Amino acid sequence: MKADKSLKTVMKKSSILFFFGALFVLSVSAQQEEPELKDPHPAVQKDWQGVISPRLGWGSTDVRYGHGEVPALSKKLSLRAWRGERVGAQAVLVAPRALKEVSFEVSDLTCGKKRIAADRVRKYFVRYVMTNKFGSKKDSFLVADALDTTSTMDVAACTARPLWLDIKVPQDAVPGKYVGKLTLTAGKAKLTLPLTLEVTSRVLPEPKDWTFHLDLWQNPYAVARYYNVPLWSQAHFDRMRPLMKQLADAGQKVITCSIIQHPWDSQTQDPFESMIAKMKTVDGSWKYDYTVFDRWVEFMMSVGITQQIDCYTIVPWKYTFDYFDLSTNSVKYVACKPETKEYEEFLLPFLRDFAAHLKEKGWFSRTCIAMDERPMEQLRAAYEILYRADPDFKVEGAANYYPEVEPKMYDLSVTFEHPLLDAKVLEARRAAGRKETFYTCCGPERPNTFTFSPPAEATFMGWHAVAAGYDGYLRWAYNSWVSHPMQDSRFGNWPAGDCALAYPCGSSIRLERLVQGIQDFEKIQQLKKSATPAQLKKLDNVLEKFRPNSFTAEPSAESLVKEGEATLRSME
Repeated sequence: MKADKSLKTVMKKSSILFFFGALFVLSVSAQQEEPELKDPHPAVQKDWQGVISPRLGWGSTDVRYGHGEVPALSKKLSLRAWRGERVGAQAVLVAPRALKEVSFEVSDLTCGKKRIAADRVRKYFVRYVMTNKFGSKKDSFLVADALDTTSTMDVAACTARPLWLDIKVPQDAVPGKYVGKLTLTAGKAKLTLPLTLEVTSRVLPEPKDWTFHLDLWQNPYAVARYYNVPLWSQAHFDRMRPLMKQLADAGQKVITCSIIQHPWDSQTQDPFESMIAKMKTVDGSWKYDYTVFDRWVEFMMSVGITQQIDCYTIVPWKYTFDYFDLSTNSVKYVACKPETKEYEEFLLPFLRDFAAHLKEKGWFSRTCIAMDERPMEQLRAAYEILYRADPDFKVEGAANYYPEVEPKMYDLSVTFEHPLLDAKVLEARRAAGRKETFYTCCGPERPNTFTFSPPAEATFMGWHAVAAGYDGYLRWAYNSWVSHPMQDSRFGNWPAGDCALAYPCGSSIRLERLVQGIQDFEKIQQLKKSATPAQLKKLDNVLEKFRPNSFTAEPSAESLVKEGEATLRSME
């Protein structure tokens, strides 16, 4: 299984030079200070004529406030949360004149002598990024989405600047009504807003214990390029840690691994390289180096993502596999499909060695060989090779539903638009311990998690999963960042924001609203256990509205989610 010392030295060099791309040729320097782009639709001056001094008010987490907008806001905010829940809030600063080094703080939240410390509140300035709908660049506009942890920010004249709060209620908090305030400072001026949070007696588990199967694909290569650090260096892992810890805190269950070069061709700004080096020796035998794969998996487990390891793939989009040929001292490629002899000769020895390595590490039972969006006949041929390598290999697939291959899929994800699976199929899969999720990508237009999508559509995903009987949700891109992700969410002809739910600066409105939907999913599982028949009937009536795998603008995701969450409150 292991390469000898001399071979390992060669393989490490070849891994750096060939298998993992040009390590030090990273074209974009670290861009933490990217300024926002100019608004193509600046403020309408007449809208600002009556605004004499800066204003601060509470808004809605379901609204993306316009850059040059003068929104209607409230001076009061009342939130409600379970113990252990994350609850969001959005305030908006309206600035008729330019303000320098604006900052804001949140006090402790107190209920008599009880308190929730201020450090339980994450504070963000909401940044504006460029967006458009389905590649129509002439219709581009700025949209509020990125959540930036920076401590201060300059605010231009005649603009709005949203502020986002993420309150994590301690699991041991004493139930009651807590009060506090938000204080914004701009020079000598201070603006305050009161805040009320009602904490109920119900308890939400920690994210690692949530039952929702969240699978957002990670792209470590984008992080190395963006921060201009050597791939797989300590600096690279240091940059990734807060980003991936944020993902773990959202309830992520899956580690994304690329075990061949470019499993999805080169569709992203930063293509996925192979985390496993494959080398053919002079005598024709194969050697494999798992150094990078092991470091990546161990790193992701260290941030709290431990349940599943998905390895892409043995059915790549272009059916091309790379390896280093020691006899010619060069990288070579095998172009073959699953039905061919060349496919078997390349993959069978690798899969057998990989299985042995996974068992040695203690990871085999949680590892899936992942196959996405491939034709049925090629999936069947790939299964045959996989099970010849080891009949206990698990398979994950984001694919069309094929009755012929469904029983082989341990973790199956179908598109949102796919006809809902038969209840008997879902029941059989659940009884067998298998996973069933749904996914969105560049479609459908609605509901989705693009930068121009209404925020409540992200929350909708958790509710749809419950209503349709799924275990969770898959999204192909957590952080496949574009060239300048802090400025521009557009990429080619794809819907803007399709490539990432997170930013180098931190979270996004979309990610925070998705987490709320996941928490609602968890609440439903608990509340069903103690609900009366009348409450269950009322909940079922609401869930039926989230069940269809088609979606129109009316009723909106926002109105559906509000109705659903009101129903949950009535069941507490």
